[in-house]
Amino acid sequence: MSKESYFAEVVESSLTNWTAQSWKWDTFPRFGSFVAIEAKNRTIFGIVHQVHTGSMDPGRYPFPYQKTEEELLREQPQIFEFLKTTFSCITIGYQEKDSLFYRVSPEPPKIHSFVAYPSTETTRLFFSNVCYLHLLFTYATHVFNIDELMLALIEHQRSLKICTKDTLSNFMNTYSLLIGNDYRRTKLFLQRVQQSIK
Repeated sequence: MSKESYFAEVVESSLTNWTAQSWKWDTFPRFGSFVAIEAKNRTIFGIVHQVHTGSMDPGRYPFPYQKTEEELLREQPQIFEFLKTTFSCITIGYQEKDSLFYRVSPEPPKIHSFVAYPSTETTRLFFSNVCYLHLLFTYATHVFNIDELMLALIEHQRSLKICTKDTLSNFMNTYSLLIGNDYRRTKLFLQRVQQSIK
């Protein structure tokens, strides 16, 4: 990945999840996005499960001015300088020596590592195997709603045109197993998936 493709920097890190801060407060990945960090010997992959925008300074809080963003940018552009956006990710695998591993990386991402979107080809290759779902469900307690994240993830794959009938079928089969073959939950989730891919 070239330096131009990076858009954020890691500010908190652990083996299972990490938080990055966007270099621009209004440029950040969508919920369910697939992102990557290039470490020295490997590339660590994560799924965005939370995004937060707020003040950089604890003593300064955004104030309601009753003006549009365009008006504020024109009249008081300085107020945007105190905003920051962070996003949190769950590690779902890594790549090392051209091999993909669907498990936690041996080391957490380093603080100040750069974050970027993987190439479409890397994304397609990674999601051709549904083993990443095991890690997502293992750390579901970090996510406010795992099913919402699953839907966003499917939508992200659709936007990149890498969601095929086969990958979706494998996804649903694995999802059903991971929730203990809960028929009611699987049926309701599948209805929502079908609604989103029409």
